[in-house]
Amino acid sequence: MSRADKAAEILWSAWQSSRRMDALPEACRPRDLDEGYAVQAALGALAGRHFGWKIAATSAAGQRHIGVTAPLTGPLFERFALEGGARIAAGDLHMAVAEPEFAFRFARSIRPGDAHDREAVLAAVGKLHLAIEVPDSRFEDFARASAPQLVADAACARWFVLGREAKGWRGRDLAAVPVTIGDDAGTVHEGSGANALGDPRTALAWLVADRLDRGIAIEAGCVVTTGTCAAPLPIAPGRIVTARFGDLGRVAVVFV
Repeated sequence: MSRADKAAEILWSAWQSSRRMDALPEACRPRDLDEGYAVQAALGALAGRHFGWKIAATSAAGQRHIGVTAPLTGPLFERFALEGGARIAAGDLHMAVAEPEFAFRFARSIRPGDAHDREAVLAAVGKLHLAIEVPDSRFEDFARASAPQLVADAACARWFVLGREAKGWRGRDLAAVPVTIGDDAGTVHEGSGANALGDPRTALAWLVADRLDRGIAIEAGCVVTTGTCAAPLPIAPGRIVTARFGDLGRVAVVFV
């Protein structure tokens, strides 16, 4: 068994049992980002189909939150994809936060070698959805786990709630759209699209370039979520969490 396969097996076992670890065993621990992404690919073979990609740590605050200095890319696994209004068990979530995000669905594929400047990427997008990511980590102290290990662990992916399509977004300055995420107890975190690498479209182009540089195509139908637009909101059982994106709409999730 390769180092990557062994690390993926350990991580997937932790995903399934909600077990936390201090670190992967040194014998299979990824030593750099390339090795981390090799583990991530092997993890995907165990977790099943993915329907898209996420970008983690698009803001300085987000990078500080998980102890990295640049964004990370991870898969969104189909088995953890939900629709707006879904119910999620909160008791086994370690990070225990929810994040409001813009998610783009591609109408056309972009493959390695294709033009992938921002305009070309946006031309391939068919729809914009409003979303809530509920990330998690299999590491006890994820802020000190190291970027290669976080990448191996799907860049802290777990649940993803895809809301309805937002209308009339193409002519909008998404960076200026006010975004809030709050719960029915009255806690609200405010932000804007600018928290996602300055503009969700910029974050989208960054992620596409990252995938293509690693030889991975963005297929038609793929969903790319572009990072939290507000500080992650702590969640707890019994709370209803709603993300609002100005006049573009809202999406909610119930934690049980």
